[in-house]
Amino acid sequence: MCAALLCALIGSAFPTSAAAQFAVSPPLNRQESLTNLEDAKGHEWKRFALGFGASILAHESAHVLSALLMGYHPYYAFDSGRPTVYSGIDSDKDPHQQFIFSASGLTTQALINEGILDIPHDGGGPIERGLLAGGIGTTLFYITLGRNASVSDITYMARTSSLSKTQVSLIFGGVSAIQALRISRDPKYDHFFVRPAGDGLQVGMSY
Repeated sequence: MCAALLCALIGSAFPTSAAAQFAVSPPLNRQESLTNLEDAKGHEWKRFALGFGASILAHESAHVLSALLMGYHPYYAFDSGRPTVYSGIDSDKDPHQQFIFSASGLTTQALINEGILDIPHDGGGPIERGLLAGGIGTTLFYITLGRNASVSDITYMARTSSLSKTQVSLIFGGVSAIQALRISRDPKYDHFFVRPAGDGLQVGMSY
């Protein structure tokens, strides 16, 4: 940030020399242009991944903070080799507190996405897209593949409330579906999962 501000200050202080510098710069050849384009694409996917990871971190942090605020002692352990956040709550004695803990992760991601979509701003950048994709993708996972796992948030929310797994899935899935619809209709997010590739478009991610 400091470097950017310094460059802007120098550029504004010496407009004539800056213009002359740009004027005499030789044009890039085709190979250099393609290389720069590939570098830009690489940086864009890295920023997208950063936003996606930040959304997942917010999900897990919400679990930890909700338990701490209620006076419990959350901890990390492994479930079938997978790192898992445990609440430290006896769900039989305190089902309401366990429900809050289990719901906090998906709720936090939904609120982050709502903030991005509702607060007026010039957005649409790769980090922002990563945040949105992280929230929607996590919800999609929990209401499909992760729905019946023994430590799934959906499983615990159904177990500690009067809601069924289907009802919990419909609530969070419905919110994410509405957000996805809003994204599809917002010009800032054109080609949300699509990028230019040669003479056409490439959909999805490559490994």
